[in-house]
Amino acid sequence: MSTVLKTFKSNILTFVLSVVSFLGYAQEPASDLNLNSLSEQFLTHIKNNTSTNDIRSQLYGLTMEQLENSLVTDHQKLAFWINIYNAYIQVILTENPDLYKDRGSFFKKDQVPIAGRLVSFDKIEHGIIRRSQVSIGLGLVGKWFPDDFEKRLRVQNRNYHIHFALNCGAKDCPPVAIYKVARLEDQFDKGTEKFLKRTSTYNAVNKTVAVSPLFSWFRGDFGSSSGIVEILRKYKIIPAAADIDITYTEYDWTLDLGNWIEL
Repeated sequence: MSTVLKTFKSNILTFVLSVVSFLGYAQEPASDLNLNSLSEQFLTHIKNNTSTNDIRSQLYGLTMEQLENSLVTDHQKLAFWINIYNAYIQVILTENPDLYKDRGSFFKKDQVPIAGRLVSFDKIEHGIIRRSQVSIGLGLVGKWFPDDFEKRLRVQNRNYHIHFALNCGAKDCPPVAIYKVARLEDQFDKGTEKFLKRTSTYNAVNKTVAVSPLFSWFRGDFGSSSGIVEILRKYKIIPAAADIDITYTEYDWTLDLGNWIEL
């Protein structure tokens, strides 16, 4: 047998085995999967600068049924999708930072491989995590006709803490934490407090507070003006009883990857 023929047969065998392996994984019962653990491993590997190829292959090999059946509660969905969003921001922009020069196109582009398809960061954030909100609707306008992907995977209720957990790659974004279902509420609370204390400036003389423009861009998620005030009071950014004027700072979009935090 010629060397060329042997090599050809060897390559064919390798291909067949890889297909069989892929199909075997894709048909694995959803009950045997722990997608939240997989998303945590994804970020841990990135943080430790170890290969994520196997995890990325597993995520792409998932079925919609596995996503639906493994991510049932809002806590499971939020922890998983925030981790996936943050992980792929790190992966994609580390591999090709020039993509960030056109942020509008970057977030809209279908480039996150999961469940046999490519989805956009906007789809994950505004479609799944924010329950089908229009991206530029200030948190006040929902999508009239969300697609089947969103409707099957999205959360039941919006949670404003996600805005202090999602890392979009910019310097003013919240740092990346590894979110766990069992500790999600506590992590959300700690992350929100740290972010607000870092980005807010209260002036007792003028009775003004300057806060992140995230509050303005997604005001409906926070309960609009009254809700924003209550959040700032809850985290002791402003006094409990005072009429405060709120202003919004400029957002620093400088690319800043590898910004981690323990929560």
